[in-house]
Amino acid sequence: MRWILVAGGGTGGHVFPGLAVARALGRLADVDVVFAGSPRGLEARVVPEQGYALELLDVEPMKGGGPQRAIRGALVAAKATQKARALVRRLKPAAVLSVGGYAAGPAALACVSQGVPLAILEPNSTLGLANRLLAPFAKRAYLAWHSTGRHFAGGKARLHGVPLRPGFEPRPYAPPASGPRRLLVLGGSQGAQALNEVLPRAIARAALSTAPISVVHQAGRDREASVRAAYAERGVRDVEVVPFLDDVAERMAASDLIVARAGAVTVAEISAIGRAAIFVPFPHAADDHQAKNALSLAELGGAVCVRQESADEARLADEIARLFGDDARRSRMADAAREHGRPRAAEDVARDLLDLAGIAPTKSAAPPAPPGGLGAGEKNGATNGSSARFRAATTAKKEVS
Repeated sequence: MRWILVAGGGTGGHVFPGLAVARALGRLADVDVVFAGSPRGLEARVVPEQGYALELLDVEPMKGGGPQRAIRGALVAAKATQKARALVRRLKPAAVLSVGGYAAGPAALACVSQGVPLAILEPNSTLGLANRLLAPFAKRAYLAWHSTGRHFAGGKARLHGVPLRPGFEPRPYAPPASGPRRLLVLGGSQGAQALNEVLPRAIARAALSTAPISVVHQAGRDREASVRAAYAERGVRDVEVVPFLDDVAERMAASDLIVARAGAVTVAEISAIGRAAIFVPFPHAADDHQAKNALSLAELGGAVCVRQESADEARLADEIARLFGDDARRSRMADAAREHGRPRAAEDVARDLLDLAGIAPTKSAAPPAPPGGLGAGEKNGATNGSSARFRAATTAKKEVS
């Protein structure tokens, strides 16, 4: 039984690329994947739902709370590393992939201490703390931006992009000859309160000076009622407000313009399909990485970046109206974003990771699931048998010991 360990998590920006690589690994080779993460992170719910085994490590953030939090976080991490060493001794993984987040460090370091080759997956345009600390030990670094390559010498860096779920492939863009302009608002899986508050007003204002606007707004769970009321108060009738979108790829492809936060996965998804975007980065993201993601794509001509402190009703209305009034510019932005997109990133990372692990691909990659969603097995948690095999392997190891 050959295992690959995926270490880290916390947010969707760490968890979903790791899951995309895990699915690609399963399509390419007879290999099992186990995740190591935190009970506080998104992985605690999402990874088991997708049918993968998850080892929980008690870790805490080390940033954002001054010296006291840093010291406490380091002590907790040291204890978690001891537990992770026991996991590595049981499984003897062929390789470990760090996807970042504060749960990545203990599991990855435990692997390195026992000679397991380490690869780093960094979707952002700046290295996160965990991956920055792990960089000296990495044999491979899978990156989405040229700017992060400077941290890795000796040919370790691979510019593969952000691994994405199936459905995010290039889609040609043609401006509508008539009818409303289609605007998609994405605040991330939890929504974004700042966007929820300002965009109903900004869109109503923009509609006064441009073609009619048709809006789809992902507001976040338990926030849709207030957002829907805000649109109604401003007289915006052609609007669909939802807590969450399951068919994000199709909604992006159907849009003329997207207003969104600038998490690495969101930027990568928009780039893979190829659509014009206005990014309003979350101002409190670690190391301001969302702003750096947005500015990196803006510099390539694929997006407009508006800092949250400048993203008032007037500024956003002006940007929306200007882009909806210029079909040629939106088309150029869509093309520029698509040129940066890397829709095959998950398979490219998986192939290289197998090479690092010394495992030869034994299968041709299966066709991806239909655009915009997970396969039927993935929806009900039956992605593969890794979870059951992990339990069996763990039990066997305990019986032997």
